[in-house]
Amino acid sequence: MNPTGRFADRAVDYAAARPSYPAAAIDALFDGLGDDVVVADLGAGTGISTRLLARRARLVYAIEPNANMRAAAEPAPRVQWILGTAEATGLEEASIDLVTAFQAFHWFDPPAALHEMTRILRPAGRAALVYNERDEADPFTAGYGAIVRRYATDDTEQRRERARLAFAGYRGWHAHRELLFRNSQRHDLEGVLARARSSSYLPKVGADGAALADELRALFAEHEHDGAVTMHLATLVAIGDSGADGG
Repeated sequence: MNPTGRFADRAVDYAAARPSYPAAAIDALFDGLGDDVVVADLGAGTGISTRLLARRARLVYAIEPNANMRAAAEPAPRVQWILGTAEATGLEEASIDLVTAFQAFHWFDPPAALHEMTRILRPAGRAALVYNERDEADPFTAGYGAIVRRYATDDTEQRRERARLAFAGYRGWHAHRELLFRNSQRHDLEGVLARARSSSYLPKVGADGAALADELRALFAEHEHDGAVTMHLATLVAIGDSGADGG
């Protein structure tokens, strides 16, 4: 499937069940950029990251090619939605202070997206990838991860790692660094099921979809307390500064 269409039938679950990002991770993106920041959020999805960025920025361009994902986004001030891709944003050259990709860079064509990032960044601008990854030191989260690996229909999780390596190795960065932050999300049973349904590489329907849901119900019953479980996460922030004055 074309990456831009993978989430067309998952947008509602994505908006409802995907985790947010810790304030410290957002702070790290803006650190040293000043008070008048224009952001391009690539693969903005349903706007989970875009709304956080808009609290700090003068303007955020939310770049999202999938109409269903854009339709599921909540309105937010200082956000302008654009039908575009990471490889062809439609933004002017050297017009952006900070370009971000939250949970999305692995769906891009890395060489083309990196070229577009550096094209739209101003001198001494900044690019960043942000990913919530499971912290499987936690028993519930480890159980969820094991179920995901049993039912995964492609290599999306490995693809994320390859994409981060491509970003880290890009020669267009004057400097690159990675930061890690703790994160978590509480779910009731429906939240756990919706979280799985929001993943494009997990089955939603048919025998496999039903079996996946049954395993998740059993995992929830084993670990729930007061009707909820906590998924433990590590938020990875990878930053590339484009000029000698960056970061």
